[in-house]
Amino acid sequence: MTSPHRSPAPDASGARPKTYLLAGTEVSAHALAPGLHVVATPIGNLADVTVRALETLAAADVIACEDTRISRRLLDRYAIQTPLVPYHDHNGASARPKLLARLAAGERVALISDAGTPLVSDPGFKLVVEAAEAGHTVHPVPGASALLAALVAAGLPTDCFLFDGFLPPKSGQRKNRIGALANVPATLVFYESGPRLAESLADLAERLGPRKAAVCRELTKAYEEVRRGELPALAAHYAGVEPPKGEIVLVIGPPLEEAAGDDAVDEALARALKEGSLKDAVATVTAMTGRPKRDVYARALALSGGRAEAEGDG
Repeated sequence: MTSPHRSPAPDASGARPKTYLLAGTEVSAHALAPGLHVVATPIGNLADVTVRALETLAAADVIACEDTRISRRLLDRYAIQTPLVPYHDHNGASARPKLLARLAAGERVALISDAGTPLVSDPGFKLVVEAAEAGHTVHPVPGASALLAALVAAGLPTDCFLFDGFLPPKSGQRKNRIGALANVPATLVFYESGPRLAESLADLAERLGPRKAAVCRELTKAYEEVRRGELPALAAHYAGVEPPKGEIVLVIGPPLEEAAGDDAVDEALARALKEGSLKDAVATVTAMTGRPKRDVYARALALSGGRAEAEGDG
């Protein structure tokens, strides 16, 4: 942890010094272009913030955030003095015109959410739309995202995925939504809460069958956990334990196509081979189709014209 840092005194003009603390050193923030800056913040571990995010938050005239108490923890960690104003689903209609007026006056407005990338199941969409329509520049400042963190940790195909936010809270509506997504040829990603996890997994198992899946919880935090398995097994596990705490991301593999013919496998392999190595293509298509890995490997080898030997695969 950094040592307590005293707020710097205003300069001769009374302006707030635009600085931030990095590795115990006070750094002056560079000038920031006018406009709306959409800034990703850590999803748990505060060390995951980018230097550009710190620069932006320190140099902004104001930071619009969901909960000032949560955002203050990040700002205090890096000794950033920029004023915070609340902007969330409940006050958006009244807060948005004020932020747009500041943009119209040439100010630099930063937008953050409680964690991760704004607009990804978080407030901000209407502000971005109206800012762009008014002719203001919208600057993306990328960084942490629970969606992407879970996707890369799940061990499921990543070449094509669909993020669908939170499933409906009521079982009937949830099953209908799952049914509508059942035939999407992609990995599915959802956010979920601990109290609803077991019920959602049960509905997913009922509608999607024994697909491979992963429950990713508290990513980047002290109690980070990734539990992998088929949907029925995961549903049974979480039905028998206390509802887990923390932020949860569900990642579910694409439809099982155990009866997929050779033509379908060849078509999938042809696409995958264009994107990466033969080894990666075989892993992706095996997970996607449910066909035995040795069969998929043999067809990949035939399609690649001996590419495996050149790559050293065996």
